[in-house]
Amino acid sequence: MHDPRALLDPATNSVQKLARRGYQLDLDLLGKMSAERTAAAQAVDALRTQTKSLAEQVRRAPSAAERDGLVARARDVKSALSEAEARQRRCDEELRDLLLTIPNLPDDAAPDGASDADAQEIRRVGSIPAFDFAPQDHVSLGERTGILDLKRATKLAGARFAVLSGAGAALERALTTFFLTMHTTRHGYVEHSVPVLVNRATMTGTGQLPKFEEDLFSTSVADRELFLVPTAEVPLTNLFAGETIATESLPLALTACTPCFRSEAGSYGKDTRGLIRLHQFSKVELVRICEPARAGAELEAMVRHAEACLAELGLAYRVVVLPAGDLGFAAQYTYDIEVWLPGQNSYREVSSCSNMGTLQARRANIRTRSRDGARGFAATLNGSALPIGRTLAAILEQFQQADGSIRIPDALTALTGFTHIRPDGTTT
Repeated sequence: MHDPRALLDPATNSVQKLARRGYQLDLDLLGKMSAERTAAAQAVDALRTQTKSLAEQVRRAPSAAERDGLVARARDVKSALSEAEARQRRCDEELRDLLLTIPNLPDDAAPDGASDADAQEIRRVGSIPAFDFAPQDHVSLGERTGILDLKRATKLAGARFAVLSGAGAALERALTTFFLTMHTTRHGYVEHSVPVLVNRATMTGTGQLPKFEEDLFSTSVADRELFLVPTAEVPLTNLFAGETIATESLPLALTACTPCFRSEAGSYGKDTRGLIRLHQFSKVELVRICEPARAGAELEAMVRHAEACLAELGLAYRVVVLPAGDLGFAAQYTYDIEVWLPGQNSYREVSSCSNMGTLQARRANIRTRSRDGARGFAATLNGSALPIGRTLAAILEQFQQADGSIRIPDALTALTGFTHIRPDGTTT
């Protein structure tokens, strides 16, 4: 959540910055609401001071008559104080509700634009596979080998679910183990097992609520309202909600693999085939928490960690910087890593690594304290490294062979126990 004083400060250029991402900030409304909250707080403070003064006067009153008069005045002031406190709460809530809907200010280094076409390519890694046959997409490959079953998944839960079996399920398990092992042993992340059902405050802390409630799956049991997480970013970041972290313990590096649940509201008719856009999928997530001055360097490190997964698997990919108008709600700056999918003859996003600045920390109240007593808000960063389904799709497509088999990347053979998936779904 933003500091309204920073948004109102002309030096912040908040209106111009937010306009780059297509958000029109009503600075007059924000200024009015902020002033009303300040006035309400000042009125409460004045009445509380008056209440204390009257209490002392009552204690020292020289006569019963004078004491009775002071008690009557104190009663009136107490009533006025109760009304002023209620007004202050309303002003606080109204301002907070507004601030919760304002997206993060994009970094000045983010390019202009609002679509995929405006992303700036940074680098390409690996060679796009050249086939002497017509390559198939992962759905055709998976269904032909029998390792991917979308029809039975639809019977179980409806559209946009998938069932992996046999070598497909083994490959999914191997990818999960491979990613988590890489990040914990090579990159220094601490693995966590976290709830995938979280409360409203947790979803609000990382920015999914209140703006994106239609994108979430929710459930209620008795009087408990809970949401299924769209990414492990939500529970991992909020582990430290309401806490103060000593700066000498930063940066924190956390990872988890969880199922992720997304309604994909508004995206029907887009990527409906296969593993690219499901309602439920597994993903290994990276979260880093650091001092704000270190956020840029930490983001670069996180991107390298995500890239290492693809490089180790031998997958061709590229890295792009998202334009300001295509950033996620809480992000200041985002790198997308896109893997090559021969079946679509294009690069497709497989990871987003984002610097959230202090926005999430302000919303979740994650503070820092240095040895000299200085306090502030932490910076938070998160990235996919990697989604299991999309990575599996890329492996099927990039490593398909002319005889209809699929070669398994060397990095996974010890974990899967096989080097090839035959056209009939058996393994060697």
